[in-house]
Amino acid sequence: MNNHHLQRKNALTLIRTMFAAALVLTCATTLATHASAQTVTPPPTPTDITPPEGNTAFFVGHAFGTQGYTCLPTSTGATSWTVNQARPEATLFSVVFGQLIQSITHFTSINENPKDKLPPSPSGNVTWQGFDTSRVWAKATGVLPASSDQPSCPHTGSIPCVRLESIGNQKGPSGGRLLADTTFVQRLNTNGGAAPTTACTVGQTLLVPYTADYYFYRKAE
Repeated sequence: MNNHHLQRKNALTLIRTMFAAALVLTCATTLATHASAQTVTPPPTPTDITPPEGNTAFFVGHAFGTQGYTCLPTSTGATSWTVNQARPEATLFSVVFGQLIQSITHFTSINENPKDKLPPSPSGNVTWQGFDTSRVWAKATGVLPASSDQPSCPHTGSIPCVRLESIGNQKGPSGGRLLADTTFVQRLNTNGGAAPTTACTVGQTLLVPYTADYYFYRKAE
């Protein structure tokens, strides 16, 4: 009786595992199909944060994340919240059949495939990893402060909108290529995430929530 119960339990566990694997595969296939079929039209942006001609947007992710800050001393002997470059964290979602599906994760990691044989930064670089585990590492090459007179970055007082250029790309271990050919990333429509103005004690850390739209570009075909 006990052996029969154990066999039944193992069979149910196997079925659940197979169902979960099938669900993950279905979601990945759906996102891959959606990514290759969607038409992405970024809003007009100032030259300072617009990718050069010859690059085309191919994917957009709607991000929910946090910007990290550390309290540091200033030159005047006071303290202030300073952006912690190692602490951007966000989850990007794409709209598929009217539903938000997680598509990309944003964090900091060591550049494992740097371009032009540049040595990777020991503190890491901003990273985006797709659902297929392909990655792009990038550095900021243009900044636009959030302002109500900027349609692509209208929320005054939020973290700035930026253009980032790829400094490394990598296919997923099973050949995933969603981000493997990314040349530029734009962070637009930021809302929140700015450094607080409250007093702080040296060494304190803080995460401030923000939302944004991330547009991914590649060489035009």
